[in-house]
Amino acid sequence: MKVIAIASIARPLTPEQRQHIMPNEVPATLKLYLDGKIEQFWYRQDAPGVIFLMNVESVDEAQAAVHALPLAVGGFATYQFIPVGPLAPLGLLIQNR
Repeated sequence: MKVIAIASIARPLTPEQRQHIMPNEVPATLKLYLDGKIEQFWYRQDAPGVIFLMNVESVDEAQAAVHALPLAVGGFATYQFIPVGPLAPLGLLIQNR
């Protein structure tokens, strides 16, 4: 199943916190990508944060994966999870063919 995980920054990091957390956040995120759990990722342009398109078995699995990332563990990032799938009504357009 596909899940979109939208991160929002709950509280900004100080420069010291950034130096401590980001060297762990980036490899942890990359591991989720290499494991196939994160299929695509983008930087939000409307607000600080990221958007992940995840390939997981369930929303619970998506939540467990991103809630284990250092920014979420430290309370710096929160996520909204949206399960998505194919646009099924498009099949109605080709039923008579």
